[in-house]
Amino acid sequence: MTAPRADISFLSASGNLRLHAQVQGPKNAPLTVLCLHGLTRNVADFGFIADHLSARYRVVMADQRGRGKSQWDPHIANYHPMTYVADMFSLLDHLAIPRVAVIGTSMGGIMAMIMGAMQPARLLGIVLNDIGPEVSAAGLQRLRRSLNDRTPATTWAEASFQAKRMNGMAFPDYGDADWEAFARRTYMEDAAGRPHPAFDPAILKGLNDTDPSAVPPDLWSQWRKLEIIPMLAIRGALSDIISAETLVSMAARHPNLKALTLANRGHAPMLDEPVAVAAIDAFLSGLETAR
Repeated sequence: MTAPRADISFLSASGNLRLHAQVQGPKNAPLTVLCLHGLTRNVADFGFIADHLSARYRVVMADQRGRGKSQWDPHIANYHPMTYVADMFSLLDHLAIPRVAVIGTSMGGIMAMIMGAMQPARLLGIVLNDIGPEVSAAGLQRLRRSLNDRTPATTWAEASFQAKRMNGMAFPDYGDADWEAFARRTYMEDAAGRPHPAFDPAILKGLNDTDPSAVPPDLWSQWRKLEIIPMLAIRGALSDIISAETLVSMAARHPNLKALTLANRGHAPMLDEPVAVAAIDAFLSGLETAR
């Protein structure tokens, strides 16, 4: 039986925005898992893995500011990982959660690394989903083109087609029903029943303002601070964001990292893949044993 999911509202770290999160699973669970989504995504990305994990763990999923049901920020400069990290520490304080395991997809993984570098004692472990301390310039350029090459959808069929056009390379085995479900996760319905992307378009400004020819910033200096935190790094074999070589380097520089590559997946796996689910189960079980 699936554990019930509760919506909660909490204040941003700055106190000026009302943000949205969901909590699922037993409050007295042996571990709490915090799920952090990617740049333009929201809590819906974690629906499957949250349902699965909440049978044993307490799962917390947050819509970052400007996404999903969280308020949009009028100050575009606040759409920044450091701001999001501060919001997440505020969420943990709001829920009186001293320590968590973090699952971070793409931008959410960058947030997880920053959180671990800032307050390592609060993180029991980190699952990085198709992200690392170094990302591919070509992948970022492809992501920029994809996110900006979006025409308004007037029907859910059009939204599903767009979802497939933008993400088809990451999920080559998806069928029509999968793409409709994908669209339902990444779009919201307006008062007239028309779908629209579930994020503030202003969050793309930082991505668009980056010089396409510039070398993406890396977090290798922060990586050294994460050596004490157990880690599971998942990569899609088709990913153009994190390379196979980077995954090898991550493992070589971290004494307690397990690496997994998922066949037939690009950026970023949905974490409903059986191999990924089994690896996350084993990783969290190991954190319980370590405690």
